[in-house]
Amino acid sequence: MADARAARAADAAAAALVWSSAVLVTGVFAWVLFDLVRLGAGQIDWAFLTGEPEDFGRGGGIGTILVSTGLILGVCMAVAAPLGLGTAVLLAEFTPDGSLLGLLVRRSLDVLAGVPSIVFGLFGNAFFCVYLGMGFSILSGGLTSACMVLPILIRSTEEGFRSVPDEYRMGAAALGMSRAAALRHILLPAASPGLVVGLTLGIGRALAETAALIFTSGYVARMPESLFDSGRALSLHIYDLSMNVSGGDPRACATALVLVALLLAINGSASWMAERWLHRKVSEA
Repeated sequence: MADARAARAADAAAAALVWSSAVLVTGVFAWVLFDLVRLGAGQIDWAFLTGEPEDFGRGGGIGTILVSTGLILGVCMAVAAPLGLGTAVLLAEFTPDGSLLGLLVRRSLDVLAGVPSIVFGLFGNAFFCVYLGMGFSILSGGLTSACMVLPILIRSTEEGFRSVPDEYRMGAAALGMSRAAALRHILLPAASPGLVVGLTLGIGRALAETAALIFTSGYVARMPESLFDSGRALSLHIYDLSMNVSGGDPRACATALVLVALLLAINGSASWMAERWLHRKVSEA
């Protein structure tokens, strides 16, 4: 009886700890969101979302900032998504467990995932801006963001593939399916939750990045005409309004609120699309 009571007490303590952690995290997010809404919601209207910044950002809007942010994110994911998916497939499906190549790649990814973003910014400035001659541009910022996103995307997608039961692979082999067909029709849909996690984490880091983009994409707030033009991202705009512009805090909060809304919309859309894709593959099977 004493052992049973001790076990129940331990279970209750563990449950209380888990729920307390969840409530704490939710409370912190709600607190931050409440402050952003309180200080910035009154600044947001159609003119704010479509206009150009005026008076160093104290007036006008963030239309050009949104365009630059979208272009940087588009370049980032266009490069990172195929490279990340291909590397994750190589590590999970074609590299034997315990191989030296797999060990070196995984350790390198783990180290890169912990590298400060400003180091990526210095690398992007030296390699993309100077060595490749791209200068301060959206292309340089997007490629640097892709370098930051790749470790998270690869590791999350790899774990998604490793979570797929081996029975799926053996069943595909018993049906005479090639490895490519099994990967496309069985393994990739089953591993889609891991892919979605990697994409959403990568998009979140790319959208929220500041230090790396200072050295690569630049500060220019005008409408970009090509990927080789400089462009200011939302995170940089928030930083500039908060730190360098007197009286810019209300506009900074409004811009931060738009950024949070974009993150929530992208995360929800990615999860919804992954669920629909998985259900369609299951219904077709």
